[in-house]
Amino acid sequence: MRTKRLLILAVVLVTAPAIGRAQAPPDAIVISAADIQAVLKYAADTKRTIPDNQVRVIDMGTYQLAVGVVHRGALGGPAQAGAGGGVQPAPSSQPACGDARPGAKGPNGIFHDATAETYVVTSGSGTLITGGTVVNGRRSAPESEVTTVLNGPSCSGTMVGYTSREIKEGDIIVIPERVPHGFSAIPNHITYLSVRPDVKKVLQRGYVNPGVAKR
Repeated sequence: MRTKRLLILAVVLVTAPAIGRAQAPPDAIVISAADIQAVLKYAADTKRTIPDNQVRVIDMGTYQLAVGVVHRGALGGPAQAGAGGGVQPAPSSQPACGDARPGAKGPNGIFHDATAETYVVTSGSGTLITGGTVVNGRRSAPESEVTTVLNGPSCSGTMVGYTSREIKEGDIIVIPERVPHGFSAIPNHITYLSVRPDVKKVLQRGYVNPGVAKR
């Protein structure tokens, strides 16, 4: 009897980790061109003010993978970029982040604590700014869409010491976590996919954009 109990205990100890382990999808997941267009149409129809649209957050077992589509309209030079920089600032009521440099001026940017991004430009062009430092920044609110659905905990503010580069249709850009980024100019528009590995699972599990859900 004692031997039988020990055998049962051994089986439980061996199989418990497998039982508790998250499972990856059993097959490929397709996000179609029609899905992307549906998300962009939904954003336009609802007069969405945030250019970033998460399409899906997929549970891959040990991590999550998010796929978004971003459409940014025309953005002028540094004077206009300093007021927006293609990044929606966090509320001033949020905790400060980045370096404190009173009076610093420049385009706005953002960095994400836990999620890297890969941009695939599908149309248009713009001046992407990356690197350097975020100063006089604010943390994204815990309950905000930026934190819960799009990027996870983030810091947005004025960017200084950055590198500028022109990007256009067909380009692919990889932005590691905690690297500041934004746009200083967009002549007409730029649309790009953003693929975001979510290793720490900070994004809303199983999220599906309402535009896709309506199809």
